Amino acid sequence: MTTMDLNVSPLGQVEGDLDVRVTLTDGVVTDAWTEAAMFRGFEIILRGKDPQAGLIMTPRICGICGGSHLYKACYALDTAWGTTVPPNATRVRNIGQASETLQSIPRWFYAIMGPDLVAEQYASAPLYAEAVRRFAPYVGASYQTGVTLSSLPVEIYAIFGGQWPHSSFMIPGGVMSAPTLTDVTRSLAILDHWKNEWLEKQWLGCSVDRWLANKTWADVLAWTEENEAQANSDLGVFIRYALQIGLDTYGQGYGNYLATGTYLHPESYTRPTIEGRNGALIVRSGIYAAGQYFDFDQARVTEDITHSFYNGTGSLHPFDGVTEPIDPEAGRAQGKYTWAKSPRYDVPGLGHVPLEVGPLARQMMAARPNPAGFQESDPLISNIVNEIGPSALVRILARVHEAPKYYRLVRSWLSEIDLHEDFYVKPAEPADGRGFGSTEAARGALSDWIVLEHGKIKNYQVITPTAWNIGPRDGTEAVGPMERAFIGTPVRNPADPVELANVAHSFDSCLVCTVHAYDGRTGRQLSRFRMGPG
Repeated sequence: MTTMDLNVSPLGQVEGDLDVRVTLTDGVVTDAWTEAAMFRGFEIILRGKDPQAGLIMTPRICGICGGSHLYKACYALDTAWGTTVPPNATRVRNIGQASETLQSIPRWFYAIMGPDLVAEQYASAPLYAEAVRRFAPYVGASYQTGVTLSSLPVEIYAIFGGQWPHSSFMIPGGVMSAPTLTDVTRSLAILDHWKNEWLEKQWLGCSVDRWLANKTWADVLAWTEENEAQANSDLGVFIRYALQIGLDTYGQGYGNYLATGTYLHPESYTRPTIEGRNGALIVRSGIYAAGQYFDFDQARVTEDITHSFYNGTGSLHPFDGVTEPIDPEAGRAQGKYTWAKSPRYDVPGLGHVPLEVGPLARQMMAARPNPAGFQESDPLISNIVNEIGPSALVRILARVHEAPKYYRLVRSWLSEIDLHEDFYVKPAEPADGRGFGSTEAARGALSDWIVLEHGKIKNYQVITPTAWNIGPRDGTEAVGPMERAFIGTPVRNPADPVELANVAHSFDSCLVCTVHAYDGRTGRQLSRFRMGPG
């Protein structure tokens, strides 16, 4: 038996730093630790500020999904203030956030996942040369067009929001938009151009409707062989190539998921409340754990700081959350190893457990029984999980599967805008209150909890999807979801551990890739390997 440690620093490709240390036994990961190496402290910045400060500050947490941050921050204040939100405003908010996510899908696939696919250790795969031709960073034929065309959906966001990123056009009671017929028709034209030139022509090789007719893993496999256009589409090539290089064989994780849901039904959420949110969601919320579905309840969320660089141990609900940082050097002496907290959910009968968030979680909720007539219902990804189990491949498929679905949603909301109706109702601004706002950013569940007292923010807590996924061990020593997904991953070449990148990038953690490999026995650095371009 051979045992060694790898220190991977950093392993993200977006922003911030994600360090990973894994223990290898006979070439397989048997333990893992994820470390968020950057402290932000937005919760501290917001204390004592005007209630609407979150609308300005939280979108700056991320330069990629700022629209999602604005969306949930706005709904947190809507619920705290008891506002009225006209259906038109809900449609525009949905259009903005979904357009941002549509932008993110191809950009993530080509710029984050793509470089992993052309690692030299995959050179023996039959489709390797084709993968390089398409997905090689910067020079790949599909890389170039995919990244370029990915910018089109956020042009729609800018039409309604004035700019992207860092728009502040969503406000309690509605939006600061006054769209015209020209704005709507221009947005439809941009959306359809993106669909025609990338989604159908390059990515799917077929119509949106044809892809969405797939309901099972068997359907997907048959789809890849149905005709030349589909077989040679980027998705068709990716699926066949991913099976050749084994992306379906590791990165499983716990198999337990959480989604807070997103996209409120315009007529069903005109008076936003915490209690009324689940029933008004188009993309549904819920928990899937131990093979069962449970309703999502924000009151069951806690954050554990036992292994995080904050003062103390134990866990608190975000309304009562405390963000009191300590010196990391002092924290390491206490067994702490990361700036990320450990979000946990109290699942009935199971206790406070780590849950994976993201597109895979969303698509597991899409298969929940008994949806309302306006709610998403889609068995495809759940069927794939049942047939071949969760993996890095299935996590990737779940995300790209959302592109045609969200295209349809944005188009429907654009067609439903009534230019003669209100986009804003001025709210009362009570001095005291509590609010909860949440959404599904591209990477997963994203939530704010706000406590108002005497017209100021008394407490503000943000839980990002990255925190859910890369959070550390908790007080019971249960590893976080990404740590669990690393365990069982084979690493063929410790000097080039691309398998670890495949797992990390399938989550798309919002943290930024250099790998330092060390011999666990001697401490000698074996190699320095950069994950992806740059």
